This record gives sequence, C-alpha cells and structure tokens, in this order.
Amino acid sequence: MLNISLVNFMKEQTENLPKMTPEKKSSKRLALLRPRALSLGLLIAVVFTYSAKSENHKPDSKEVKPMSEKAQAVGPAKLNQEAPDFELKSEDGQPVRLSDFRGKKAVVVYFYPKDDTPGCTAESCAFRDAYEDFKDEGAEVIGISSDSVDSHKNFAAKHKLPFILLSDQGGKVRSQWGVPSTLGVLPGRVSYVIDKKGIVRNIFNSQMEATKHVSEAKKVLAQIKSE
Repeated sequence: MLNISLVNFMKEQTENLPKMTPEKKSSKRLALLRPRALSLGLLIAVVFTYSAKSENHKPDSKEVKPMSEKAQAVGPAKLNQEAPDFELKSEDGQPVRLSDFRGKKAVVVYFYPKDDTPGCTAESCAFRDAYEDFKDEGAEVIGISSDSVDSHKNFAAKHKLPFILLSDQGGKVRSQWGVPSTLGVLPGRVSYVIDKKGIVRNIFNSQMEATKHVSEAKKVLAQIKSE
C-alpha cells in the first residue's frame, strides 16, 4: 500500500515537471526543474533503501544465560539477551504474558502495522498456513499490533487465524521492544524468535517482504531444535 502511494506520487511529480525542448532551455525553467528533480531523486533513493533493507540478524556462538525471574529485561529486545516481558490482552480479551511461555515453548513474536491491510493479511495468513509446522517445532506464534481487541477478534475470525493476537493500543510494547518505524511514519514489521529460556535468538526486519518472516522464523527454530 505504501509502495503504490509512493509510485503514484513519483508519477505525478514526473508528469508535472516542466517540458524542456531544445528551443526552450531557458534559465528560468532550469531553476524550476532542479529543486523538484532533486526532491524526486531523494525520494527514490529512500524508497529503494527501505525496500532492499531486510535485516536478518543471526545469533553468535556465545552461550547466553537468561536473567533470573527477579531481573527481567525491560529495555529494547536485543539478540542473545532476554526478551522484555509484557502483558497484553488477546483477541479473546484474556491477558497474556510472554514470560508464561518460558521453560515451556519457544515463541515467535511478530509486530505488524494494522489488521486487514494487504501486507499484514498476507503475513498473518502465511503464519496461519505454517502454524502446524511451528507447533511441531514446539513454538507458539504471537502477533502484535496497535489494533483493538475487537479488531483482532474480527481479523482472526475472518481469516481463521489459530494463534494469539495481542492488542498493543498506544504502542507501549512496540516502543519498549524498540521496533523501528518505516520512513518514520508506518509502524514497523519485525519478527522475533525467542527460545524456551526466553532469549532472543533472531530478529528479522522487513516491511516489504511480509511473508518472509515465516520462513525466517522456521529456519531459526530448526537450528535451535538441532542444538
């Protein structure tokens, strides 16, 4: 959705550029052309930078010990450190704590911008289609956005999503975890793989490749299982 808007914007700007002919290369038209062309070039550069940027962080070989229950992480989520705990309401209105899964299951937490938008629907349905694979790996899937509990309930019912959706209205947990925004406007699309000890084992950041979050999470879980 964001890409289409940007493409339309660039097309509009291109069509509105002054028409230059060999007979009319006046200094006045050149003065009008340069600032607009520069802005257009900067916009194209930003779009391609964010489209190509999908960070896939891999854990190093160092053994990381989880913190004690009395010293739980509260800052941004970082590789090879304990995931910050949170408690949010699910699509059923029930409170869910991340720490409740510690020692029981690995967890894939994915932050997405908004219910029922094209990219978020594709991503969530991809997690749905692979949910049995995640269960086989001993992992739970949790989706988080700033939508309301009711919105999550409708979204889950409409697309038959079998996993947990949590309502982070106000974006407190998103901010706590340090999830970056895209172009400074759109809420980021970032997924985290957390092992049974509560340690962040992988961070994948990609707004454009929504469904790739699923394959990346499965790959990391398989690596963890083989350890």
